[in-house]
Amino acid sequence: MAAAVDEIRAQSYVGFDTITTQIEHKLLKRGFQFNVIVAGQTGLGKSTLINTIFASHLIDSKGRLEADEPVRQTTEIQAVSHVIVENSVKLRLNIVDTPGYGDQVNNENCWDPIIKYIKDQHSAYLRKELTAMRDRHIQDTRIHCCLYFISPTGHSLRPIDVIVMKKLSEVVNVVPIIAKADSLTLEERDAFKQKIRAELVYHNIRLYPFDTEENDDEEIQLNESIRNMIPFAVVGSERNVIIGGKTVRGRKNRWGVVNVEDREHCEFVQLRDFLTRTHLQDLIETTAQIHYEAFRSKQLLALKDQANPRPAPTQVAA
Repeated sequence: MAAAVDEIRAQSYVGFDTITTQIEHKLLKRGFQFNVIVAGQTGLGKSTLINTIFASHLIDSKGRLEADEPVRQTTEIQAVSHVIVENSVKLRLNIVDTPGYGDQVNNENCWDPIIKYIKDQHSAYLRKELTAMRDRHIQDTRIHCCLYFISPTGHSLRPIDVIVMKKLSEVVNVVPIIAKADSLTLEERDAFKQKIRAELVYHNIRLYPFDTEENDDEEIQLNESIRNMIPFAVVGSERNVIIGGKTVRGRKNRWGVVNVEDREHCEFVQLRDFLTRTHLQDLIETTAQIHYEAFRSKQLLALKDQANPRPAPTQVAA
């Protein structure tokens, strides 16, 4: 009887359930593209943290090598591309480093180059989409995530941070980070995070992640836990230190060693898991479906208005 049932099932089996395997094979062959832009004040360790997250030396640090050496700065927007392979999965990683700001006498409109760069990537993608003979796979340089670095003052956001995050959140997925969090005690860190979250709500700054109708209960719960943790309080280090006979990435100071990957020391692991293990694909999709779509609609409506200008109102003779 059982053999007969198995035979019937075998005869009725079509095989379309292998489509997931087919899709996976195609995607693995093509690889994935992930574009990250880093923004924030000079000297917050932006390059070091990026290198720490992806366990690769992607960007040269601007930190001083000697005590009497002048601070080195990124003076223009720089894009660096690398291909990272992990368990046969190929990730094309594009890191965009931006000049530090907020420490000048006149910081008016200092965010404009960053906003322009993000919009330029949207514009380039749109032009490729609208060509008559467009490529089968358009190279995607649209920015999927902006890591915004906040100075660990322990007080409140600077006015310029509020302005820049508000501007950026309109065009890109913004993830705020408290840099060099080991300069704060755990109590100071928690109080600082609460202040920042309150200010984000007060100034109506809408940060990633976003919930949609497609999200199931598990995804909604995960997003809520992320929002309750933001901003991530992190420490970055490319140096190895020995703790209990084990080599880990960390920083030594006069009081001891900060283990970057210890959840009790900082939230680096949570940030890395968020960016790479739970939300990488959603960051890419959100960029296409929300930020790029809003840009695309605005541009196409503007082109339509140019092609069909409204007639001037007629003058009625007196």
